[in-house]
Amino acid sequence: MADVIVIGDGPAGLAAALFLAKNGMSVEVYGKNESWVHKALLKNYLGFQRIPGPELLRLAREQVEQLGAILVDAEITTIKKVEEGFQIDAADGQGSTADYLILTAGPKTSLVEGLGLTLDEKGYVLGDRNGRTNVDKLYVAGWSTRPDKIQAQISAGDGAAAALDILSREKGKEFHDFDNLEDDPDLG
Repeated sequence: MADVIVIGDGPAGLAAALFLAKNGMSVEVYGKNESWVHKALLKNYLGFQRIPGPELLRLAREQVEQLGAILVDAEITTIKKVEEGFQIDAADGQGSTADYLILTAGPKTSLVEGLGLTLDEKGYVLGDRNGRTNVDKLYVAGWSTRPDKIQAQISAGDGAAAALDILSREKGKEFHDFDNLEDDPDLG
C-alpha cells in the first residue's frame, strides 16, 4: 500500500510525486507516458528559454524516480473508495491501494464516475486552490480540473499545491518545502 497514488504522469502528476517523494511519502504514479506535453515546444516554462516537451518529461521522470517515486506504465480502469482510502485497478491486472489519490489524468475522465465528486457544468472535477475535492483525501490537479488553462507550468504548480496540502495535513501544520543553500555541502 502506498501513501499516495497519482493517476497521470504529465507535469501535474510528476510535480506532485516530486514533492511527496522528496518528503518521505511513498508514491506510485500511474500513466502511459503519453502526456500532451510530448507534442509541445515549451518557450514559457520558468528556467528554460526553450525546451522540447519530451525532454522536460524525461528530466522530470528521472528526477521523480531518483527521489523514490515508483512510475508504473499502466492504464487505470477503475478507482474505488475503500475503507483504507482508494483502490485502483489497471487493464493489465496491476492495482494498488493508498491513503490519498491525486487525479491528473486529463479532461472528463470516466474514472471519476461513482466516486461522488462534484463536477462543473462541462464535466470537469471541481477542486479548490490546493486541489482538494469534495471527496476526502482525493485531489485533482492540472488538466483534470483546468480545461481552459492547459499550460505545463500551471499544471506543475497545481500538482505541487496538492502535494504540499497533503504534506501539511500529514504533519498537522502548514508545510513549506524550502531548502537552504547553506544546508547543501556541495553549494553552501
